[in-house]
Amino acid sequence: MRAADPRAVVERLRVGELEVIGRLLGSSNNAMVVRVWPEPPGAADIGRPLDPRDLLAVWKPTRGERPLFDFPIGTLTRREVAAHLVSEVTGWGIVPPTVLRDGPHGEGMLQQWIDIDPEADVVAMVNDDDPRLRRIATFDAVVNNTDRKAGHLLPRPDGHVHAVDHGVTFSIVPKLRSVLWAWRGEPFDEEELAAVARVREGLGTPARPGPLATSLAELISSAEIEATRARVADLLRTGRFPGPNPEWPAIPWPPY
Repeated sequence: MRAADPRAVVERLRVGELEVIGRLLGSSNNAMVVRVWPEPPGAADIGRPLDPRDLLAVWKPTRGERPLFDFPIGTLTRREVAAHLVSEVTGWGIVPPTVLRDGPHGEGMLQQWIDIDPEADVVAMVNDDDPRLRRIATFDAVVNNTDRKAGHLLPRPDGHVHAVDHGVTFSIVPKLRSVLWAWRGEPFDEEELAAVARVREGLGTPARPGPLATSLAELISSAEIEATRARVADLLRTGRFPGPNPEWPAIPWPPY
């Protein structure tokens, strides 16, 4: 299922009944694939073959997170939701609809499944500096993404490119790590500057938080929100794509 209005998808994700239909075996955080029913399914519905109208989603329970040395335990699913909120403020729809809710094994993150273009080659997109990836590089700079792999890029058949796996974002330490360094040092274009400015407006100030900051306060710490304000201000001040922190690895491993 692909709804025309992402808000309708978010609402379905928020209240729908979840049926686990598989696992993502390569996931380090026990991710599952679920079918999201609009209403409680009957006994005959459970386990029936998939229908193109079904809404599928990725479910990551918080208790399934692998502990990391540089991020607080039990916060990765919330960071995924926080990244979606920032994505929505940019107006670019980079992160698929994502919510925090209860489900199998307790609280977790639920994100719309994206059907990708089977003909797309994300490695070639990265190596060829596909201009569609500039928006994602801009977004990553805003949220301080420390794990932008090529495999996290999801090109749809209609040409739009989503990005997923944002559990290690919003650190107060500059640790941008990515395969998208093609534009480092280059000026942002007007559209990119406008998107970053929308994030600044949504964050507001510590004295007068904007709506984005208010929503983020339920997901990440006040220090991480303030660090995001500082990053956004710096991006708008320089007007350029940042480069890597010399004290932090520039590229994640594995990169793809």
